[in-house]
Amino acid sequence: MNKFISIATLLLLVPGINAKAANPSGDLTFTARLGYSLGAAAPLGIPASIRELNSFTLTPNVLMGLDARLPLGDAWGLQTGLHFGNKGMSVAVTTKGYHMAMVKGGEQLEGVYTGRVEQNTRAWMFTVPLMATHDLSPQWRLRAGPYLSVLTSKGFSGNVSDGYLRKDDPTGQKIEMGHTADERATYDFSDNMRRLQAGVGLGADWLSASRWGVSADLTWGLTGIMHSAFKTVEQTLYPIYGTISLTYKIN
Repeated sequence: MNKFISIATLLLLVPGINAKAANPSGDLTFTARLGYSLGAAAPLGIPASIRELNSFTLTPNVLMGLDARLPLGDAWGLQTGLHFGNKGMSVAVTTKGYHMAMVKGGEQLEGVYTGRVEQNTRAWMFTVPLMATHDLSPQWRLRAGPYLSVLTSKGFSGNVSDGYLRKDDPTGQKIEMGHTADERATYDFSDNMRRLQAGVGLGADWLSASRWGVSADLTWGLTGIMHSAFKTVEQTLYPIYGTISLTYKIN
């Protein structure tokens, strides 16, 4: 974590160190942002084993951040910053023939599951984006570039109910899952989540005549949220989130 904070600090300070040489007028600007993110950790394409989305519950995906931008000409610029926020979700789906591992009555079970699956994911993280910016007009700015995130808190857990598990393979022993707490099975794959994640993002800013503004962003994780060696969930889950933010130009 100390190495990450040092890297983030360096990324924030390097534009400032070179600002006077590149821009004698001192055009380095800082912007604070407060936003809310909505999205999911999902595979590319919904697999046939997920038959229905039963519910999607909003989670506290708040984002706070400080950005620094260095102009590189009349319209172009380079922007970096330090953000802190959560990329979480809470969903319930109906599956058929979905590979799962779970615990019921203290027994570890794995096989092919058909029924209801509830999943809760949280990923609180520090993120450093590095984005090229382009001003379409004094009011509109586009941004795009990679980001790097370090998770400070993570969770991937839930329960299965109202269905059955075929133990080990599709023709294995049938184990019923009921509706009550005692009849359900649970799972927790939190330890299998990546601590370091990377991806790309793009965004658009609307800048008012005053210091306030609004931004919209889309981020797409290129690394799945799970370690590559984790095979219990068959599909790679990519964090894909959109964020709406209120911004304030500090200088």
